[in-house]
Amino acid sequence: MKPKTAVATAALLLFPLAGCGSAEAGSGSTVTVTVGYQSKTINTVTAGTLLRSLGYFEKELNALGDGKTYKVEWQDYATGAPITAQMTAGKIDIGSMGDFPLLINAARGKQLNQPTRLVSITGYNLRGGLNTIVTAPDSKLASLQDLKGKKVSTSVGSAADGTLVRALQRASIDPDKGIEKLNQQPAVGASALSAGSADALSQFVAWPGLLAYQGKAKALYDGAQLNLATFHGVTVREKFAEERPAVLEAFLKAQSETTAYLNDHPVAAAESVAKATKLPAEVVYLYNGAHGISTFDPAVKPQLVSALKKDVSILKEAKLTGDVDVDSFVDDQYVRKALGSSYARQLAAAPPPAASEVWPKGDATKTLAFKTPAELLNYVAGHKDEVRAAYVPDATTGTLWFADKAVWVADGTTLLPFVTPATAQVYVAAHGGARVVTYADALGRAS
Repeated sequence: MKPKTAVATAALLLFPLAGCGSAEAGSGSTVTVTVGYQSKTINTVTAGTLLRSLGYFEKELNALGDGKTYKVEWQDYATGAPITAQMTAGKIDIGSMGDFPLLINAARGKQLNQPTRLVSITGYNLRGGLNTIVTAPDSKLASLQDLKGKKVSTSVGSAADGTLVRALQRASIDPDKGIEKLNQQPAVGASALSAGSADALSQFVAWPGLLAYQGKAKALYDGAQLNLATFHGVTVREKFAEERPAVLEAFLKAQSETTAYLNDHPVAAAESVAKATKLPAEVVYLYNGAHGISTFDPAVKPQLVSALKKDVSILKEAKLTGDVDVDSFVDDQYVRKALGSSYARQLAAAPPPAASEVWPKGDATKTLAFKTPAELLNYVAGHKDEVRAAYVPDATTGTLWFADKAVWVADGTTLLPFVTPATAQVYVAAHGGARVVTYADALGRAS
């Protein structure tokens, strides 16, 4: 059935919010630049939370040497919708959000004669692993087929909703009539899952990992099973980009510097983001770590643009947008100029290979990497009181997950982790003698 609040959500996106200052407030030689970001959507930290804490944007603005004084106003939101509303009202200059909200941003900008452009990428996963469907820890739901007739919470118009729709379609379940979709903000949906008023929750980074870490949820569907890229990116008002290209270039240079910092100091970056967002650092690292679910790179990769074009049909079916001209919305000229000769290299760069990692207690600077999950288990078994967090990649999708929350399969002497019971069962069915074992059993077998 269709969500009762879908129309209200679409209406909210159409009209600007009131109460925020002008995007270019000030007079004379003072220029205010307003940046909208989502602190808890940690896939955007290189254009938001981490960038803000490092002060790189302000540093780049001060280096312009154009005689102007720049002031940066940072506005934090829970989702991309209010950022879009403020951008189309001319009150936010630069914003970051996920792929589906970016398309809505493009559509609303064109509709209200306040066009926007996608100018860079923050974090991405080429298989779609940033979105996950979870259920309660004691739920008997074991696969997507079990969602028929159930209440599923998501945020309509978000990438997580897109994952839910596509996953249900592949399972031959009507996304509108086959489930009861609850259109809720992530925090509300998390509470609904805990209270039992929702049977499942489909959400974006970092909610699934957070709930799993807290013992409040278990994974039902790994978005990477879709094998379709999902990402977050930076959008800018076209008028602002044309009037202040040097400011936009300064932002993109600062974003690139922040990306380099995150990649060079993943543990310190996770601790910094955790401090700013109040999220557990272990959850931040799951997504933003050295081998995390998200890869950070500002280059606008063709695979991401291709995925964005495929997303349009999902939003059209939900009646949240009409046609969106993705090619005219995507504009990487500014980031190409900001990154210079390194852009081609970053454009061609691939995500780092999946790896198992342990974050030892008392070490705020580094983690330990292992060639196989079994080697990680062997280490954990011998250092049980010395492990802050342990991470393993899904044996089929590569999606990183907490080792103690993974579904483990023993195939002879080989130990394999999976994010969900369904993918583990697929492997077991195809490999005679393989069977699901408990985490404790896996630790015992590895030691």
